[in-house]
Amino acid sequence: MGNRLRLVAGTAPPWGAECPPPVSATDEYILDAYSQAVIGASDEVSPSVVNIAVKRESDAGNRGRTPRDASGTGSGFVFTSDGFILTNSHVVRGAVKLEVTLQDGRVLAADLVGDDPETDLAVVRISAAELSAATLGDSQWLKVGQLVVAVGNPFGFQCSVTAGVVSALGRSLRTDSGRLIDNVIQTDAALNPGNSGGPLVNSRGEVIGVNTAIILPAQGICFATAVNTAKFVAGRLMTHGKVKRSYLGVAGQDAPLHRRIVRFHSLEVETGFLVTGVEEGGPAQLAGLKEGDVIIGYGQCAVRGIDDLHVLLTEEQIGREATVAVIRRTERLELQVISTEKETS
Repeated sequence: MGNRLRLVAGTAPPWGAECPPPVSATDEYILDAYSQAVIGASDEVSPSVVNIAVKRESDAGNRGRTPRDASGTGSGFVFTSDGFILTNSHVVRGAVKLEVTLQDGRVLAADLVGDDPETDLAVVRISAAELSAATLGDSQWLKVGQLVVAVGNPFGFQCSVTAGVVSALGRSLRTDSGRLIDNVIQTDAALNPGNSGGPLVNSRGEVIGVNTAIILPAQGICFATAVNTAKFVAGRLMTHGKVKRSYLGVAGQDAPLHRRIVRFHSLEVETGFLVTGVEEGGPAQLAGLKEGDVIIGYGQCAVRGIDDLHVLLTEEQIGREATVAVIRRTERLELQVISTEKETS
């Protein structure tokens, strides 16, 4: 055989190298479990995901000539079987014509029910039968690191699916118009132009957020409006066509309370709304609220976070005096505030 090498079955190579170990059954199971979770979530929500084609009239740059059409697309999802669809406000705002493409290929005209730029949410409606509605979950129980799946129509590719985890909770996101959206979910599930308005779901296929924005050129930093906020806003839009709300003039995020403080004051909540900014001359500043305060109550109701505060700051509270309970360092205070109406454009 000369200098040729002869390897006998069952013996190691003479140069000491080892064959790579076989993939274990445990590794195969983990990979399969992850894949099955993503597949299951996608199968559950995909029938409700729609593409929204938008036409707008734009006079910009025409200098008196006939207005030109400005078109765009976005995503949305059916959340009631009679045709109500959730999407983003920035997708449909200013539209003169809306068309919705369902997963089965039907293309239908849609009407704008209402939009709320404060939360970048909107509701449109179509007239169709046998619609598959997505199941709305509860974003209150989300955990950082939890698996999430985003479904949408980026660049017109129907029902594109991406997966990732919840990267952070309680974020605040400033929109292009300068408005601040509170209690935003941060995820690394990839989003692209056209994903806006699509659902962010958990492993059971329940919607826990509405995809709203990405940060360019950063990678893996995407945002969704929490579904608990979306439920409240959608209900108001379906009833009144807009969300009229009272206003305190504070910015902030959800925050946990120290256990010692909870026990010392016998609080019924373990979390609250941490004030990170107070508007100059606003109702909160006039009432004496300061940055660093944690709001734990409004009126007679407990406040566990921004969702509770959004629900309580209704139009009925405009001009009314209410007691705001706060934790300032370790002290519990009760301040009197008179909320005003939030001006929207």
